Amino acid sequence: MKPKSALALAAALACTAALAQQQGVSKNEILIGTIQDLSGPIAAFGKQARMGMQLRVDEINEQGGIAGRRLKLAVEDSAYDPKKAVLAAQKLVNQDKVFLIAGHIGTAQNMAAMPVQFEKNIVNFMPITAAREMYEPLHRLKYSFAATYYDQIRTALPKLVKEKNAKKVCTLYQDDDFGLEVERGAEAGLKAIGQQVVEKTTYKRGATDFSSQVAKLKSSGCELVVLGTIIRETIGAIGEARKTGYNPVFLGSSAAYTDLIHKLGGKAMDGLYATMTVQQPYLDEASQPIRFWATKYKTRFNEDPTVFSVYGYIIIDQFAKAAQKAGPNLTTDSFIKAMDGMTFEPDIFGSPVSSYTATKRLGNELSRLSQIQDGRWKVVSDYVRP
Repeated sequence: MKPKSALALAAALACTAALAQQQGVSKNEILIGTIQDLSGPIAAFGKQARMGMQLRVDEINEQGGIAGRRLKLAVEDSAYDPKKAVLAAQKLVNQDKVFLIAGHIGTAQNMAAMPVQFEKNIVNFMPITAAREMYEPLHRLKYSFAATYYDQIRTALPKLVKEKNAKKVCTLYQDDDFGLEVERGAEAGLKAIGQQVVEKTTYKRGATDFSSQVAKLKSSGCELVVLGTIIRETIGAIGEARKTGYNPVFLGSSAAYTDLIHKLGGKAMDGLYATMTVQQPYLDEASQPIRFWATKYKTRFNEDPTVFSVYGYIIIDQFAKAAQKAGPNLTTDSFIKAMDGMTFEPDIFGSPVSSYTATKRLGNELSRLSQIQDGRWKVVSDYVRP
């Protein structure tokens, strides 16, 4: 029989061997990859998400890390281009050898990059997109935190149509996976109340001129327009409509829920509705915990935080909780086992409770409505389940 010291040594060697085989985990560090748009049409979102992630990484490291390991963030730029997202994933997975990819922004970009990750057993953790493909079909390496664009719109639209007594509803959406999810949500929501989309019009990713689309919507007499748009497309479309004296009700998804809409678009953006899950963290917010967090963020990065900063922060926070639960022998398998029993309680930003199992990989399906009133977002509804 081996003495205790020999058994302890054997166990330590076995643990070291397991870690040596686990990509992205060393004795002192866990390497997390993220792919953001840092130079394309939603670079503002990408920058904010990256800084939110970095803030939580820094906090965790200041507190001693996870099981004695520091977190390190490896960031790649997709420029919001699916082809570049594939190259970014290849670099993170094959060259940097990250443990997982967290908070990758963009629907089409995730769709393109996931096969690269899955081939090497790399988890796609909490991508910043609310597309159903982020958790469907069920895959052991997929985890999504965002109530889907489809569910957001199909849940919010019928209520808004009735409230505004809108008889003609139209859609304007980006001609890609993201835009189609919003459009399909609109169709499903209207079908539930015996209506259908009167007019559909699209634009190519990165478009800046919306005069023809707005003219088409105006001539169709649309009273409510569902927007499958992001930042500048939301501002461009609404700005063009206001300029021509066309003032329907506009409803966007969580992709349009950002302070940049009212900061860049000005007074013309007042009245816009958008679906959302976590609250925009204004520096003078009534909630003291949000004010404190926002001030800390601004002190660190010298700019105001946004809802995308919050997304990044929450994603790293949830990763850390699951990795802590997985224990010192962190592997892809032990992380998945931990995640498949995780429940995350509501946070200071108003997120609803979220939970995961081996067969439930969308943590939360609830969303609510906000509206821009007097130049800032105001929550105007409770959370609604699809």
